[in-house]
Amino acid sequence: MRDFPPTVTAWTPGSSHVPDTRGPGRFLWWLMRQQGDLMVAACLCSLLWMLPTAMTPWVFGRAIDEGIVAGDTGRTLMWCLVLLLITLVGASSGVFYHTVVVRSWLVASYGQTGLVTNKTTRLGHVLTRRAPTGEVLSVNGSDGEQFGHFVEIVSRLVGNVIAYVVVAVIVLQISVPLGLVVLLVAPLLVVVSSVLLRPLSAAQTRERSRDSELTSMATDIVAGLRILRGIGGERIFGDNYAGQSQRVRRAGVQAGGWAAFVESVGVLLSGLFLVTLMVLGVRAVGRGELQIGQLVTFLGYALFLVQPIRVVFEAAQQITRSFVSARKTIGVLGTPDPWPVRERQAVDHRAELVDEVSGLTVRPGLLTMVVSAVPDDWAALADRLGRYLPGEDSMPADEDDEVTGRAAKRAHREKLRARAELARRDAERAERPWGVRLGGVDLAALPIEQVRETVLVSDTGAHVFAGTLQDAVDPHGRLTLPQAEAALYAAAAEDVFDLMPGGWQGVLDERGRGLSGGQRQRLVLTRALAADAPVLVLVEPTSAVDAHTEARIAERLPEHRRGRTTVVMTASPLLLHHADEVALLEGGRVVAVGSHHELVATHDGYRRTVLRGDAAEPEAVLDAHEPWEVPDEPAQHHAIPEHLPDHVSDHHPEEVTQS
Repeated sequence: MRDFPPTVTAWTPGSSHVPDTRGPGRFLWWLMRQQGDLMVAACLCSLLWMLPTAMTPWVFGRAIDEGIVAGDTGRTLMWCLVLLLITLVGASSGVFYHTVVVRSWLVASYGQTGLVTNKTTRLGHVLTRRAPTGEVLSVNGSDGEQFGHFVEIVSRLVGNVIAYVVVAVIVLQISVPLGLVVLLVAPLLVVVSSVLLRPLSAAQTRERSRDSELTSMATDIVAGLRILRGIGGERIFGDNYAGQSQRVRRAGVQAGGWAAFVESVGVLLSGLFLVTLMVLGVRAVGRGELQIGQLVTFLGYALFLVQPIRVVFEAAQQITRSFVSARKTIGVLGTPDPWPVRERQAVDHRAELVDEVSGLTVRPGLLTMVVSAVPDDWAALADRLGRYLPGEDSMPADEDDEVTGRAAKRAHREKLRARAELARRDAERAERPWGVRLGGVDLAALPIEQVRETVLVSDTGAHVFAGTLQDAVDPHGRLTLPQAEAALYAAAAEDVFDLMPGGWQGVLDERGRGLSGGQRQRLVLTRALAADAPVLVLVEPTSAVDAHTEARIAERLPEHRRGRTTVVMTASPLLLHHADEVALLEGGRVVAVGSHHELVATHDGYRRTVLRGDAAEPEAVLDAHEPWEVPDEPAQHHAIPEHLPDHVSDHHPEEVTQS
């Protein structure tokens, strides 16, 4: 019997562990097939739990007619023993049912987490182009719980339906007219409930969409809280969050109101059904068509049948919620992988790296730095070098409107079409030549895994995750202690080690909240250097550190990366002094190449970009910008005060892009 969800290691089409995302119904059916053994066991236990309860009124009626009324003590004792036996069976099967159904719930719930995690790891930056962050988090969390409830209610529904059929057969044997009433009422209730479930589904879908938007908003606010405080936008975003939370509350109240209405209708119809059966049964006794024991049996079943009918209503509501969750889930899990399947090739990592769009040629084994007055230009260059899809066209967040019915369905179809169109464009981009060649081999000819192994891009959007310092620097557990220490030294992050109680085993808070912005950035740089990638691309690696620390990094980085290709996007003179070669971008194209000193002396645009407008007297400028002298002893590092300028204190590098 399965105790844990299956591990998804590859999103290979046709694999039994890959979810069926062709529709909500197909996904839910796939979900049940993934734990078929548990589902069968849960259904059997549910049946064994319900059948004794279903048989109790019949046994009790037989005891009355054959034992008490007939005065047969032996028959009375026999039926009492039968009643005791089925009671024990029902009690023990209830314990087993609870155990199995909890297992099934956990497999479905945590299996959803595994699926989303695997899909996120596989797609990386592609996933955030297709779905808002809040939607991914909601699919990973609340929708997983919905699927846990789904598998539980399905197994319970099976037991109740079979018990209902058994009761119907018994009642038909007692009285055909009354048995027909039992058989016809259930379908009637299902038809009535299906009409009521449509507005309930619309209300729950609206609540679910607004909740995803709220989660996305909360994630953005938390990530940029310090910046918001610095520009005085904390109150504005707080008010927006409060307004959105009220919209979620109103949508929740509407959904809850419909759920309560559907539930009340279920209770009302069940009560009317009970009263009807009792009236018909009493009349049958009056006409002599029923014995006393049969009357007791019939009344017992009239009470018992309320439970299966209520379970049918509960199942209808839960299945509706599960379809809503499945519709959102397949939007995330059904996101196609744009990268084509390629065979691994032998690539000379020490060859030239050429970008056709910008004209940049990175010579092997050198420390090349790229300067641009427009940061978006070097960000786009870094994306091309790492083979990342452009981020200018991504899926917008769900529009929160009040439309329902056909308008809501039309909006959903439009969203699906937009998502499919974006997926088509991404696949088309990934198929054609990329325009970046390493050793004469276009990156599009390599499998994406080989590209990620070869070219590592570390930008300012990197995360520091909760865990030990060792996990933050060496997440794959591949480094020796000297290698980790060398990376830490090259990034001038020794003070981070000193700050941690327990050294390498010291625990970091989520997003490195206990560290300053500069310390987080140097920890991210340490992780990038520790990966020891053949080609390393660093985007503004020192934008949040002070000048003295930046000077130490500038001196140590070339030595640490000696003999390996390194590209740094920066406009810092302290770093540029140590570059083997500098390329200047203007309008996204390389317009000048040389050393820092040569470009300062010969190119006005370079001086304006790097030296903040000192375009005259290049000799004087060079003398004023000689490399810093770094003392032998490390300087004490202080947290960056909140009141410093934005370009110093408001950078939050948080993740090395590597997959």
